[in-house]
Amino acid sequence: METTLSYLLYFILIVTCATGLANEPFEIPRSAVIELTEPSSKRVYPVFIKLPRSYAINKDKKYPVIYLMDAWYSFQIASGATRFPMNSGTMKEAIIVGISYSRGSKGPSSRIRDYTPVQATNWKFQTGHADGHAKFIRESVFAYIEQNYRTLPSQRTFVGHSLGGLFGAYILFNYPDMFSGYILGSPSVWFANNDILHSSVMKPRLPTKVYVSVGSLEQPKYGEKQHMVAGAQKLIEKMTAECGKNTTIKFRIIEGAKHATAFPSTLIQGLDWIYAQQ
Repeated sequence: METTLSYLLYFILIVTCATGLANEPFEIPRSAVIELTEPSSKRVYPVFIKLPRSYAINKDKKYPVIYLMDAWYSFQIASGATRFPMNSGTMKEAIIVGISYSRGSKGPSSRIRDYTPVQATNWKFQTGHADGHAKFIRESVFAYIEQNYRTLPSQRTFVGHSLGGLFGAYILFNYPDMFSGYILGSPSVWFANNDILHSSVMKPRLPTKVYVSVGSLEQPKYGEKQHMVAGAQKLIEKMTAECGKNTTIKFRIIEGAKHATAFPSTLIQGLDWIYAQQ
């Protein structure tokens, strides 16, 4: 009788706790959102920031920073996917920063404008602001993060998917030392008739790691509009030939992944390659 009563009370406790939490929003621990203004356009960008678990305790420690594009999508994935490896010590702890879309704009218009390197007249949205957005990240986002948090400026990693991957390739070719690591998922090499494949390349002065991956199903024969696999392969060929001896490249095709599903694998595998601790 006592055992049955104990189980009943335990069940009531669990239900009560679950009910009490039902209406409370989930929040990512140790995270905050600030806003930064791009000086040239006066556009305001929300920036999501998550600190490592040890940040408050290790007052003298400085941390690498992972910079994510498409923050509304990527920040939550990165937070969850890195929690166990970072907390268990198998991955180096890092500050996670997600750069979102300009305030008041819809995601597609902001990312198409900011992640594309050249103007394309056949698009209904504005294109070609990649250089300006790279300058905003370099001069405004980096400045804020490095003035307000304990960081290692020599250990910054870029993470972008699709047009974000194209944007990362543009930065690598033009401002390679902005980041020491690049994770480029399913890069939109096809944009503006493969313009990125014809661009000039500046070689990194410092050791740089570049991780590129694409889903095996990202091809027209599987229902995709673009042949992302072929584009990624051509991008790898260009990087291998032109990025120089300081660049270490890893390329992976994710079996069974489509354009909409490849990113989570790209993110965690790329971060593991860059930040794994033996």
